[in-house]
Amino acid sequence: MSDPRPGAVLRGAVDLSSLRSRAAAPAPEAGGGAAAGAPAGGPSLVFDVTDATFGQVLELSRTVPVVVDLWAEWCGPCAQLSPILEKVVTELGGRLVLAKVDVDANPQLAQGFRAQSIPMVVALVAGQPVPLFTGAVPEQQVREVFGQLLQLAAQQGVTGVVPGAGADAQASDPAEPAEPALPPLHQEAFDAIEAGDYARAVTAYEAALAEDPRDEQARAGLGQVRLLDRVQHLDLAETRARAAEHPHDVEAQFAAADLDLAGGHVDDAFGRLLDLFGALPADDRAPVRERLLELFGLVGDADARVIRARGRLASLLF
Repeated sequence: MSDPRPGAVLRGAVDLSSLRSRAAAPAPEAGGGAAAGAPAGGPSLVFDVTDATFGQVLELSRTVPVVVDLWAEWCGPCAQLSPILEKVVTELGGRLVLAKVDVDANPQLAQGFRAQSIPMVVALVAGQPVPLFTGAVPEQQVREVFGQLLQLAAQQGVTGVVPGAGADAQASDPAEPAEPALPPLHQEAFDAIEAGDYARAVTAYEAALAEDPRDEQARAGLGQVRLLDRVQHLDLAETRARAAEHPHDVEAQFAAADLDLAGGHVDDAFGRLLDLFGALPADDRAPVRERLLELFGLVGDADARVIRARGRLASLLF
């Protein structure tokens, strides 16, 4: 049976299972000041990470959200973006940390994150990857994205602060307001997700959208929990076997595409449904198009994989 976690399907998540099994570097000594799993040498908001030390960073992400900056020396846009990332992370006072990955020196991490272009910025929340953006973006956009990341992390209970950094930030601004509570329906959805009751989470997010159709957090959450609800009882081997035996069976291909996406195989999910769309008679295509659009929304319209898939869909339509 598949076991997708909420963070595994957020905005085109990638599958890092192959990297989890690598031996992590030794954890810091107890009382050394660093959060559990933080790189050795005490707390730091910005640090380099390698193929060998990535296991530590995954563990750290269970305490505090980790922003991963994939860069290279020869990359001009990387040189523009990295100082912005460091500035914003530092100003957040330990609520986020920044892990920098030199893709030339760490090819396994680059492959694990499927870095087709750099700079590429990905978050890790509770051990699960959440792609954020690719390319150099303005400081204001970085701030907005990091704010959304903190909200997502709070929904999953990842609200730690790097020891020392958080204390310094609080000392410098003791009047800083506490993190606002989630809206009631969002909290209800989060509690339902934690309990594995995805149907109840769907109902809560639908109610939130009925109250405010412009609630993008509820819209994103609704798409994610609908996917989780669909895949939670699917058996991976049986689903793939059925899809292979019945290439034109819409429900079989829907189930396999859902598992592809939940596992981070975004291109596979899109390709499967686009192949199905092209093979079906025109009168039978509408449900496939609707499911594709739903999955596009989960991954994000700006994602290069969505852009490519939309182009292919348009060519099949016309």
